[in-house]
Amino acid sequence: HKNAIAAVRDTVEAAAEIGLNYLTLYAFSTENWNRPKLEVNALMNLLVESLNKELPTLQKNKIKLISIGDHSKLPSSCQKTLQNVMQQTKENTHMTLNLALSYSSRWDITRAIQKISSKVANGELQTSKIDEQTLSSFLSTSQIPDPELLIRTSGEHRISNFLLYELSYSELYFTDQLWPDFRKKDFFKAIENYQLRERRFGKTSAQIQH
Repeated sequence: HKNAIAAVRDTVEAAAEIGLNYLTLYAFSTENWNRPKLEVNALMNLLVESLNKELPTLQKNKIKLISIGDHSKLPSSCQKTLQNVMQQTKENTHMTLNLALSYSSRWDITRAIQKISSKVANGELQTSKIDEQTLSSFLSTSQIPDPELLIRTSGEHRISNFLLYELSYSELYFTDQLWPDFRKKDFFKAIENYQLRERRFGKTSAQIQH
């Protein structure tokens, strides 16, 4: 897990270097709470240590930190550190780094439906007015655009409950490189592959070309 910090640092630096506006990292899923307690505790301690250590770098490179997920399940020390770093970087504009912590897409969609249902029950929203934009606005990702590219490392070929709604038209890139070994060259390789894709969004190639 400590080796993975280097992968995070390299990926963030690479993204900032090529001018990406948004980068989301799946740091800890809701399912990860089922891992051995010793490992989970070590991960939480590492999270606090890393956030504190990387704050000066985020500030220097004008990177804004945000986070999505059920943060109520995080230890108080993690919640406090996360809020502190987000608060101190909120004015940064070069790039937004989004950490998915204690996150799962099913959790997020379920929570959004609960909020929408409450609005309907209170007479604040008509069911006939509910559309895709309505659902999107209640998701924790409402403040950021849908991702254009998903990079899946470690030879896995699944999405693992990550941004299921938002990935509708994202390009998918799979690599056998293990995440702890993922470096700038691997990130750039994924971007180069993405640049060769034709993003049609349901249209024909002829329509895109014209």
